Amino acid sequence: MRTTRPRRPVQFFALVVGVAFLVVGLLGFLPGVTGGELHFAGPHSDAELFGAFQVSVLHNLVHLAFGVVGVAAFAAAGPARTFLMVGGAAYLVLWIYGVALDDESPANFIPLNNADNWLHLGLGAGMIALGLLSTVGERVKGEYPRDPLESDR
Repeated sequence: MRTTRPRRPVQFFALVVGVAFLVVGLLGFLPGVTGGELHFAGPHSDAELFGAFQVSVLHNLVHLAFGVVGVAAFAAAGPARTFLMVGGAAYLVLWIYGVALDDESPANFIPLNNADNWLHLGLGAGMIALGLLSTVGERVKGEYPRDPLESDR
């Protein structure tokens, strides 16, 4: 008989972040939420989520894919931590890319605007913080698994 271990905080953080990305990805396809014309990709998509964050079909699909990965990462602590840390780093790279990019440039294929850029900075830093703080919190409380076999849950 298989015994289940309690879920760890990092798993819940990955789940919450994943679900948030799924919701944002779905909302990005709703004309009443985005307004403007939604293009597949490129800087000329007029759709803005909540009137601030420029989106496209590609941008929404990336959010949905990222959300699926986050929800799947909930299954085990190692993947959950990896999702938060690597995903956070990816968002920091995306922030740098967006800040260095001219909004009207063909290289702005996702597309990104100023609001997106600063949101990506917050997401990247926040995700990394969740990955780190959940581990530190467990270690401080003496709850971090010492047995490598326990690190899966």
